[in-house]
Amino acid sequence: MTNNILVIGGTGKTGRRVVERLKLRNQKVRIGTRGNDPAFDWNNPSTYANALRGMDKAYIVYYPDLAVPGAKEAIQTLVEAAKYEGLEKVVLLSGKGEREAALCEQIVMRSGIEYTIVRSSWFMQNFSESFFLDPILAGYVALPQTKAQVPYVHADDIAEVVVESLLNEVHNGQIYELTGPRTWTFPEVIDAIAKASGREIKFSSTSLEEYMEMLQKLEVPEDYIWLINYLFSQVIAAPGNNVVTGDIEKVLGRKPRDFNEYVKETAKTGVWNQTITQTI
Repeated sequence: MTNNILVIGGTGKTGRRVVERLKLRNQKVRIGTRGNDPAFDWNNPSTYANALRGMDKAYIVYYPDLAVPGAKEAIQTLVEAAKYEGLEKVVLLSGKGEREAALCEQIVMRSGIEYTIVRSSWFMQNFSESFFLDPILAGYVALPQTKAQVPYVHADDIAEVVVESLLNEVHNGQIYELTGPRTWTFPEVIDAIAKASGREIKFSSTSLEEYMEMLQKLEVPEDYIWLINYLFSQVIAAPGNNVVTGDIEKVLGRKPRDFNEYVKETAKTGVWNQTITQTI
């Protein structure tokens, strides 16, 4: 069966992977971004209805994160528009262990629209496609919470779970928590990347206050600074966030990709051996 599916954030880390996989399964995809026609802009609620019109289902990714101020109101407005436009189902990307994200989940769950909630641990791709890349390229990484154990999850695994959830009604009403097969500390991650890329990358521990000051000096956008502060202070070391789940295997019938696998395949692309660029 062919569906018309809106992928909000369809050029992002998980969104573009979802788009690729939906097209391979002969689904009709509309990419929800400001540059598309019709446009979708989280900061402009008047764009929601046009982007949703004619769609059967939607994958919802809130930028930059469901935890940030204003996310709950935006999700409420979007869900109301989706219901008015007659969408059959939505899949919401949420954050594992984020209290504010859970409030957004409740809005979706109480909407009357069929849903699947996909709670993700931190992405492996944060080290190659996001805010951890620049310090890796610079050869010096300083981070707080160095003892935190994180079960990083591969963005491809997230995308495959999202696609299955969109296309198979057996996943209706389900909440999936996605993790990799084991936990990693930041020093372990950087050591693995250094070895795979053949580079010397120094790692040091810093306080959260020092880290925030460094981001401000680098003129990182304020919404990112707020989010990173929240993630490091409230989420990464929260009870239960180091728990490895079996939900990827439950949905896909196979084990999740391991971080070592991600490091090896990513090193081959040369992304960790390129000239420093601004990625935030």
